[in-house]
Amino acid sequence: MNRKKFKLISLEKKQTTSFAHKKKIIIKDLLLNILIGYYRLEKFKKQKVKFNIELNYTNQNTLNDKNIKLIVDYAKIVKVIKNLTKKKHYNFLESLADDFFDKLFEDKRINRIKLRIEKLDAIKETASVGIEITKKRIHV
Repeated sequence: MNRKKFKLISLEKKQTTSFAHKKKIIIKDLLLNILIGYYRLEKFKKQKVKFNIELNYTNQNTLNDKNIKLIVDYAKIVKVIKNLTKKKHYNFLESLADDFFDKLFEDKRINRIKLRIEKLDAIKETASVGIEITKKRIHV
């Protein structure tokens, strides 16, 4: 038998694995004392307001454990809320939410934001009153 006629065949498949990622930032129960509201008293008396945020994003870059710019930083998200509520008085939670969405969607990696804002002391008979809005980027 002539060995030169036989070819060595590898049965192992070369595996290349690709993954689809959905990344989410979660900020739960951020409590701030802020001036917010339509009524006269609300313009002078700070209220306890609770924020809950879910933010979906994509990142095509390879993660580098030493470069924070490659992730969506949750501390910056909290800073956005704090800055918005310090710089401007909002009559309505919806107005605050719109400015929050506009600011965060400047980051093109962010695809979807779910925001819940609750006033904790607005109506005595309730634990809270508020809004929940989800906004999603539409890719055209």
